[in-house]
Amino acid sequence: MRKLSVALAVLGLAAICLSLSSCGGGSGKEGGTLKATYASFPELDPTIAFTTEAWTAMYDTYLPLLTYAHAGGEAGTEVVPALAQDLPKISKDGKTYTLQMRKGLAYSDGTPVKASDFTATVERIFEMNSYGAPFFAGIVGAEKFAETKRGGIPGIETNDKTGEIVIHLTAPRGTFTNELATLYAAVLPADTPSKVLSREPPPATGPYEIVKVESGRGWSYRRNPQWEKSNAKLMPDLPSGHVDKIDVAVVRNKATSVNEIERGKSEWMQSIVPADLYNKVKDKYEGTQFRVERPLNVYYFWMNMDQPPFDDLKVRQAVNYAIDSAALERIYSGALVAAHQILPEGVPGYEPIDLYPHDMAKAEALIKQANPAEREVTVWTDNESPNDEAGAYYANVLEELGFDVNLKTIGADAYFGLILNPSTPDLDTGWANWFAEYPHPNNFFELQFSSEYIGNGNFAHFDEPKIDAKIAKLEKEQLGPEQEAEYAALDREIMELAPYAPYGTNTVSTFVSKEIDLDGVIFNPIFGQDLTSFQRK
Repeated sequence: MRKLSVALAVLGLAAICLSLSSCGGGSGKEGGTLKATYASFPELDPTIAFTTEAWTAMYDTYLPLLTYAHAGGEAGTEVVPALAQDLPKISKDGKTYTLQMRKGLAYSDGTPVKASDFTATVERIFEMNSYGAPFFAGIVGAEKFAETKRGGIPGIETNDKTGEIVIHLTAPRGTFTNELATLYAAVLPADTPSKVLSREPPPATGPYEIVKVESGRGWSYRRNPQWEKSNAKLMPDLPSGHVDKIDVAVVRNKATSVNEIERGKSEWMQSIVPADLYNKVKDKYEGTQFRVERPLNVYYFWMNMDQPPFDDLKVRQAVNYAIDSAALERIYSGALVAAHQILPEGVPGYEPIDLYPHDMAKAEALIKQANPAEREVTVWTDNESPNDEAGAYYANVLEELGFDVNLKTIGADAYFGLILNPSTPDLDTGWANWFAEYPHPNNFFELQFSSEYIGNGNFAHFDEPKIDAKIAKLEKEQLGPEQEAEYAALDREIMELAPYAPYGTNTVSTFVSKEIDLDGVIFNPIFGQDLTSFQRK
């Protein structure tokens, strides 16, 4: 999610701030404690933050050199300076990025922020095998460091006296400015240990800091004492927030979260209103306490192409024909918009395609032609509604096609880590979604379909040298009409190979109590609800 001046209309929304609901701007009471609920406990360590829940939780806590504007719609896809004074200066050959760390910044524990902390932050990404590592693998020396975890990364040069940071890439990368604005690149103190710190989060640079964590149960924020003392004055374009504290409780049952908002026990639920209550809540509260949001995403069922039966193209095509998006729209109670491709509407390069309109007879005919010897398959899904119901639906479809299905429903906290681990047994097929980490088509292709990222985003174990070459070519180029056309063609070419059965893009919801100014709540298309925008009427 970076600055490419993308002309982005998020799933059909006008690409400007059309109202207070997209731009924020509420004027109400200051102070107090915001009470919120999450349906799962996210990874509260920016280096390993992989889920949208985690990005929402830390958008206003840990700042990279660059970040995304605190706004909704297209405005929220703009990369803006954060810890750096300005956007990077890029050399003519596209391989050198120069930035200047703001002077006088401090972490929430009072430790000064140094330019060399950025080097340590990138090293920690590789030391922890972060999902964000591919974004920074093109830095000179990064691949060797990733293998040895020793010797530093010579492609990053820093000067703590001047604050200068110079990054040398091995080749041009048209998305690198965007990737510097991801949460993975949030700058941490150089002595931050290379272990997961979800229970004891590192000191913050943003307006809030996480001060108390009960693993699996919840966490709390308070205002960062260094924010008003130094950081806010040095970063005046970033908001300071309205509430003094935020208490988050993990409430696994989303219906309970809805009930707590209606009773005034909590004031915001981060999770989507559950499917069985969605229309009721929408009809009753839309415009006053409820709003539909449209992040960039795709929902799909992946198939492991490494092993039978999904190593057979006809089997994968049969699955695509067998999936009925209308049935899944009903499961998602109308919140899902049917789609049958990798790129969602609103991302540059999107051109609508549907190679596999629902046709059960054609699906059955393809299975008969393929006649797979392996009929026992394991279907994976997480336990959050309606994803669990979508997984159960998928299992039923495969049974109709003649497969003997074992459905594994995994806790949402651990789900993606489990299915991304190549050593997990029986990774045949399952449910997944992909939310944009930045508004560029590369983000939907590189990690999901480059063979080098099998086990780190490439759920289908997709390994096609021609596709690898096209992705590698496009990632070096700045985005323009020619590149958008090539990404559209790439979308079609991958769908012809059917590694996924995409079924839609999902909307999400903002649901708050009657005490909260809904119009002032900002939904950033990358990070979700902006904690600094919550304010009581």
